[in-house]
Formats: sequence, C-alpha cells, structure tokens
Amino acid sequence: MKAALDWQVAMGVDEAIADAPIDRYVLEAPAPKAMPVQATGVVEPIKVDAVAAAKTSATAAGDLDALRAAMEAFSHCELKRGARQLVFADGKPNARVMIVGEAPGRDEDLQGKPFVGRAGRLLDLMFSNIGLSRDASDADTALYITNVLPWRPPQNRDPAPEEIAMMLPFLARHIELAKPELIVAMGNHSCQALIGRRGITRLRGSWVEAFGVPVLPMFHPAYLLRTPVAKREAWADLLTLQAKLRTI
Repeated sequence: MKAALDWQVAMGVDEAIADAPIDRYVLEAPAPKAMPVQATGVVEPIKVDAVAAAKTSATAAGDLDALRAAMEAFSHCELKRGARQLVFADGKPNARVMIVGEAPGRDEDLQGKPFVGRAGRLLDLMFSNIGLSRDASDADTALYITNVLPWRPPQNRDPAPEEIAMMLPFLARHIELAKPELIVAMGNHSCQALIGRRGITRLRGSWVEAFGVPVLPMFHPAYLLRTPVAKREAWADLLTLQAKLRTI
C-alpha cells in the first residue's frame, strides 16, 4: 500500500479530495475559434511588363555608352543572373556593316566580346576575304558586331522567345544608334528577332529589311564549323554582301 501511495505521489497526485465536487459527466466547452484577421497594409507585388520596361530604358539612351549602361542596369532578364558579364559589341560603331548574332557562348561570356573562339575566328576569316574587319579603323572596311541577347544562356541553350522579345527593344535602339547601312543576320535566332522569320536554309542569300535597314541572312559560323559543306553557300552570301556595298 505504501509503495502504491509513493508511486502516486511520484506521478503528481498530491490531493486526495478536491475543495468542491466535480461532475465528470459535464464536457468542457470548447475554446472559441479565433476569427480570421483581415490583413491590412499588405502591398501586392507589382507585375512588371519587361518588354515595356526595356522599350522605356532603350529609348532614353542617347548614345551607345548610355545604351550599354541601360542594358547593364536592366534587371528583368534572368539570363543576367547566370552570366559572367554583359556582351555588348565589338568593332567600329559607325561601320557600314553590322553583324547581329544570336547570343554569347562560353568564350564570349569570358571575354566580354561577341564572336570569339573558333566561331569568331572563322567569322573574321570569312569577312577578311571581302576586305572587312572588326579591327579596321575606316568605316568602309570595318565591321560592327553584336548579338540579339547580351547575356549567355545556360549551357549555351537556344534563346527563348520571351528572352528575344524582352531584349529586342535594346537591339532596335542599338541599330538606330550605330546607323549601319547593311545588317548581316547570323543564324535562325537572329533572323527571328530581326525579321520575325526562321528557316535559315531558305532565307540565306536573299535581302530582306528590318528597322529600315537591308538585312542579309547568313549561316552562323558555328553551323559552318559543324557543316563544312555549307561554306560554299556562305561564300556566295559574302559575294552578295560585297556587291551590295558597291552599289549603295
């Protein structure tokens, strides 16, 4: 018996009789439920139209330096977060010919210039054969080179349509400020951005127009590295470009 009492004390039983009788058949009333409180002062996130923001920012740029700064400050493109740096342009800004590529690759991302590495060396060789170079100081023989996208897509994947649409206002302003006489659209994604069409095999070699400037679609040098047999068509396109330069 004592052992049983000691066990009850150890378990916290310290009263034998309560001060008042307890009716164990009466249920305790449940605790009142908390009424939902209406949130006040909560600011909903504002959805930003990235294309409209790009147009506003690009239009405000009065020269190429200001355009580059505007692109550096543009925060709505997720590609910026994964790239090392902005790849803006290379060559002479007032060159007669402007080359528009698709997007930077690994080498371009590292060096901050468009068309470097193997594809860039092939591009330089191709255009040197018709007397044009990114290093020339004379506008008649110089090249100015940029891309549709200024930041490298992850793993060099293709540019997404929404990324092209977002950065297109900057490209349009870039062309307006650089004032090229002719544009070479390198590859499918460049054609999609500039003229809204794809199918480089059908488009290459024929003049079209974008932003009031004649555009010649051509195979991308990276494609020519993978498909050397297409260099014959690329050479024909270079001669087409050379002939056009002589007539304007």
